[in-house]
Amino acid sequence: MLRLGFPVIGVTDLDRAAAFWRAALSLRNSDEWSDSAWQTLVTADGERALGLQVSESPVEPRPRLHLDLFVDSAEEQQAEVQRLLDLGASDPGWTDYPEHPDFVVLADPDGNVFCVVDLSHAPSS
Repeated sequence: MLRLGFPVIGVTDLDRAAAFWRAALSLRNSDEWSDSAWQTLVTADGERALGLQVSESPVEPRPRLHLDLFVDSAEEQQAEVQRLLDLGASDPGWTDYPEHPDFVVLADPDGNVFCVVDLSHAPSS
């Protein structure tokens, strides 16, 4: 039976990406499927959460697939956005926000965009 696995992010610097996503989402490295071109990150209870794969393709400025990270309030969103920026995320200069967005677009240290979504304000209109 087919089932959904987990998201995989293409990165140029595996160690830097693993450090960022471990800190961002309280994940840890797994020895499973890990080598110089791949790192599996798992939750505290060992569930697979995120795969990181070395990639030579350029970062897509507006990818069709991306991660949404959830928070429960505008205050939490503001705090998490700042924490992620402090960890090495950046503001990619996103210009396609709706009038009253429930999300903030950031980029990881490799330039892959993701969103921090305030669920108390969702969905975006």
